[in-house]
Amino acid sequence: MVGGVQIGALAACVVLFVPMVMAGWHLSRNKMLFFGCSLFITLAVCVHLTPYFPSVSDFATSFSSFVVFDHRDSCINLVNQIIWDVKPTHRVVNNTSFTPNYYYEKNWDWLKSRKLDACEFQKLDKSDASDLLNGSWVVVAGDSQARLLVVSLLSLVLDQEHMDSIRGDLFKRHSDYDIVIDEIGMKLDFIWAPFETNLTDLVTKFKEKRKYPDVLVMGTGLWHMLHVGNASDYGVSLRSLKSSVVSLLPFSPELGTDGPVTGSVSIRSPHLFWLGMPMLINGMLNTEEKRLKMNDLMWHAYDRALGDSKLLRQTGGPLVLLDIQSLTWNCGPRCTLDGMHYDAAVYDAAVHIMLNALLIESHQRL
Repeated sequence: MVGGVQIGALAACVVLFVPMVMAGWHLSRNKMLFFGCSLFITLAVCVHLTPYFPSVSDFATSFSSFVVFDHRDSCINLVNQIIWDVKPTHRVVNNTSFTPNYYYEKNWDWLKSRKLDACEFQKLDKSDASDLLNGSWVVVAGDSQARLLVVSLLSLVLDQEHMDSIRGDLFKRHSDYDIVIDEIGMKLDFIWAPFETNLTDLVTKFKEKRKYPDVLVMGTGLWHMLHVGNASDYGVSLRSLKSSVVSLLPFSPELGTDGPVTGSVSIRSPHLFWLGMPMLINGMLNTEEKRLKMNDLMWHAYDRALGDSKLLRQTGGPLVLLDIQSLTWNCGPRCTLDGMHYDAAVYDAAVHIMLNALLIESHQRL
């Protein structure tokens, strides 16, 4: 090793000083050109010597890893950039009717741009999704929006016959649901938690039992808007939730001083998501109470409260946003019947956004 370093150093001296001495007299009249040549040669020598010095190589490797991490972080910020192609498709309901029934075909994909292409976002099929979620414990907690996300997730990893057999239990109003998919060892829990305090209590139970899911998706707001109607109170509840969620992270002194934590996975790898509220189309809401209380001004006040809570990764918080607002806004009124709950395509897109974020955060490729 020492011999290699000495030979490298000798070669560096020859490469560096001989050309400089030979060209020095000619370049001395132009100091800027002389300096530029010297700097170029010096950098070239450093590149050649790097493999002989482990500390330098380690630094270069660390810097490279930092660059990759920064790229992954930027991809997380881009993962919600979805575009829609919604167009009417003519279909005759029955042979005796001459009145055509129009329904809309809804297709989505990631926006085409150089930055997004570099992230290599992809729609996962059943096999890929099963591989990614193999052995995982997934918890989805929230209101009816969260329940629809669960339907889309299960539809991706189960066959149609299995989905048909569980649909009745899954759609029982205001109830929890759990399932174990033995083929991939995946456990999924849906927790009916329409208010933010329900979510805070759930996180507290995880800490008390010292068992944590691999993936935790949470989202509320609609029930608070309808039954409380106070955006400031909503913001206070979100900040309390944030404090509880932050304690799940690896730097928390509560979880880092008592040795390893037992549970489904190590607390060093929680994947945390926030399911955003959909855009509300006031004229399509199905009750007068909803149209009165869930108006545009109130919706934007609640949206600002979410941003001010610093709960989301984009505002310095711990949760990655699944941007239902953007998905529903871009899909539009052709994707909903009641102005609040949207077609399956919207929640399918949200599931693929989540799965791609999991790929990014877990440094995996399929």
